[in-house]
Amino acid sequence: MNSRRSFIQKLSAGIAVPALVSFNSPNQINTKPINQALIGEEFWNDLRKKFPLKDSRVYLNNGTFGPSPQVVLDALQNSFIEANTSGEYGHIEPEREKLAEFVGIKTSEISLTHNTTEGINIMCWGLPLKAGDEVIITLHEHVGNALPWLNRAKLHGIVLKPFEPKATQAENFDLIKSLVTPRTKVIAIPHITCTTGLVFPIKEISAFARGKGIFTAIDGAHGAGTFDLDLHDLGCDLYASSYHKWMLGPNGTGFLYVREEVLEQVQAYQVGAYTDLGWDMYQNPPEFKGYVPTAHRFDYGSQSLPMMKGAVASADFHKEIGKEKVENRVRELNQYLFEGLTEMNSRLDILSSTEAESRISMVTFKPKSMEYKEAAGLISKEGFRIRQVPESKLDAIRISTHIYNSKAEIDSFLEATKMVLG
Repeated sequence: MNSRRSFIQKLSAGIAVPALVSFNSPNQINTKPINQALIGEEFWNDLRKKFPLKDSRVYLNNGTFGPSPQVVLDALQNSFIEANTSGEYGHIEPEREKLAEFVGIKTSEISLTHNTTEGINIMCWGLPLKAGDEVIITLHEHVGNALPWLNRAKLHGIVLKPFEPKATQAENFDLIKSLVTPRTKVIAIPHITCTTGLVFPIKEISAFARGKGIFTAIDGAHGAGTFDLDLHDLGCDLYASSYHKWMLGPNGTGFLYVREEVLEQVQAYQVGAYTDLGWDMYQNPPEFKGYVPTAHRFDYGSQSLPMMKGAVASADFHKEIGKEKVENRVRELNQYLFEGLTEMNSRLDILSSTEAESRISMVTFKPKSMEYKEAAGLISKEGFRIRQVPESKLDAIRISTHIYNSKAEIDSFLEATKMVLG
């Protein structure tokens, strides 16, 4: 914590910061239960006090990393101390059960991974594909979804069919249906794109794909912790996500959902302790008795109990607030930001969809009269942590807000952006 604070203090030296309420010196962190009696902005301002996040700048980049509330940091620290003072490193099955329940799936359907990309690699390489089989993918992929599929195409001769996303859910559903051929085996798209924050209609796409015998393998990096997510209801076959973004959990934690009905069609290639039903090197030939009949076969070897404790603490934090309440707030802030940027249409082009259902947590825009890197640098110097988007040849700026942000912070950002763009 001290080194992190020191880093941010050094990074923030000399930055002109908007006048905002300070919540986060150590003695001001609110460790009391969430006060559900508060309403509106008063509730969210009180919740902000549960985060040790510095207010020396406004953090608007949750799409890359979600700063944890104090309760998550405490769970991590307490578990590390317990393990290293008792020598009992523990097992993660109770944590697995809680994390599965949080996204509406069976404990047998969740593999605990280290990040979204790890889960994507498992599903990408595990699906039964051969040369010539087609995989539908977008032109707006994060490197974590693009490279695994590009790599398999390079090595195994599968055919990728990338498309440019449309502006609305109906248009994207129709476009995906039009790309399907008898050779289509997988639809491997994001739930929410990392570029413009576009939300795909995964439930409708999954139902359509299942009727055609097509696998749905979803990059869910931005889905857990934004939506009131129920993966059984969503209906996809595979879904990879992480806990360090919108879940506000620790780095190095993630999960892969493998629908029970497709488990035996997804080959496990990296195996180890807890993957197997038994093995015997003394047999001739040596014997491997097979895989455990669950998705646990994919998260072989030792896991970090403290990291999983932190992930569970982040899930419990969302549940204490209310998953639906979190989603509504994320949508509310996104719409507030979108409307504020819309008022600057003479200065910038908004690249995110105008359709509310096709947005939830991020807005991306491109300055009209200034190079995007220059604009992003100047906005950052005004005290805001934002993200540049060179991906997909957008050359734009992405703003992502979460429950610790306020409308006052968004107002300050909008004023700074107006000043910078002239």
